[in-house]
Amino acid sequence: MRVEDIYIRGTSVRLPDTVSIADAVASGACPPRVAATTGLLSVAHSPDESAAEMAATAARTALSRADSAPEDVDLVLHANTYHQGQDLWPAASYIQREALGNTCSALEIRQMSNGGLAALDLATAYLTAGDGRCDALLTTADRFCEPGIDRWNTDPGTPYADGATALVLSRRGGFARLRSLALLADPELEPLHRGDEPFTRAPFSHRIPVDFEEAKRAFVGRVGMSYAITRAHAGQSTVIKQALADAGMELDDAEWVVLPHFGLRRLTSIYHRPFGIDPARTTWEWSRTVGHLGAGDQFASLDHLVSTGRARPGDRCVLISVGAGYSWGCAVVEITEQPHWATG
Repeated sequence: MRVEDIYIRGTSVRLPDTVSIADAVASGACPPRVAATTGLLSVAHSPDESAAEMAATAARTALSRADSAPEDVDLVLHANTYHQGQDLWPAASYIQREALGNTCSALEIRQMSNGGLAALDLATAYLTAGDGRCDALLTTADRFCEPGIDRWNTDPGTPYADGATALVLSRRGGFARLRSLALLADPELEPLHRGDEPFTRAPFSHRIPVDFEEAKRAFVGRVGMSYAITRAHAGQSTVIKQALADAGMELDDAEWVVLPHFGLRRLTSIYHRPFGIDPARTTWEWSRTVGHLGAGDQFASLDHLVSTGRARPGDRCVLISVGAGYSWGCAVVEITEQPHWATG
C-alpha cells in the first residue's frame, strides 16, 4: 500500500556484547563449515541481560531521540520470536512500564523474523485509522541462548544474535518518511519450520535445542526442494514489487537495500543473485558483525545507516523481510533529514 503522512521519528539498537566467530570455532561451539559458509565475523551476545530488558533500554533511547513523551504514544507493539525472560508473561507490558508508564494498548507480535515489518504495518494502520493518534512505539528483542537455542546449529545458514531494536512511528513528522509497505503470507509453507512432529503439551518436548534443519528436511522430503524454493521466491518477489510500485520506483533506484542478517550463502541465493542486489548497497559489512536479530534486522540496519550518516537526506531505503509461517514484508523509507543523533 502507498503510505501518506507517516514518519519515523526515532530509532535505537541495544547490542550488549559480541562473540567472535573465530573464538566460537576455536571453542568448538561453532562448526567450521558454518563459519565458512556464512561469512560472519561475530554475533551479538548477551551474557545475562534478558530480551525484555534489552527492549526496554532500546525503547527509552528511541523515545528520547524522537522527543516522544508518554502522552504522545498511542500504541506499543513488541515483536519477538523466543523466550523473553519470564514464563506466561506479557513482555510488551513490561516494556511499556519501564519505558513509558502510560495506559495505551501494549501488544506482542509473534510472526518470527517478519515481526518487525508486521508491527510496522499494524502500527501504520492504527495511526491512520483515527483522528488524534500521534505516535507508536515498536520494539523487537530476542536472546537466543541455551538450552532451547543453539545459535550456531539451530539454523546453520544463519547464526542467531542477541539484541533489541526500537522505532518510533509518528503522524507528526520525523527524519524519514514511510512511502510504502507490503506484506504477504503463504501458509502452505508453514510446515517448513514445524516438520512432521505431533503437537505437544509443553515447550521443547521434541528435542532441545530446537532443530530447524530437521523440520525443513521433513517438509522438503514430501513436497520437493523446487516447490519450496519456488513458492518462497514468489512470495518475496511479490511484496518487493508491490512496495516498489506503490512508491513509484524500481529496486535499482534505491540507494540502500536492507536485507535480513542471514549468512552470505543464504543471502546470495535468496537475494543477491535473484534480485540483482549488489552487497555494497546493503548493510552486509555491518550485519556480518551482528548476526540475525530475529524480528529486528530491518530496524537495526536502518538505525545503523542513519546513525552513522551513511543514509543521507533524499536516500531511499528498501527494507526486506521474511519470516517462518510463511510471510514476507517490504517497506520503502525515504530519509528526509539527518537526525540530531547521527554521528556521520
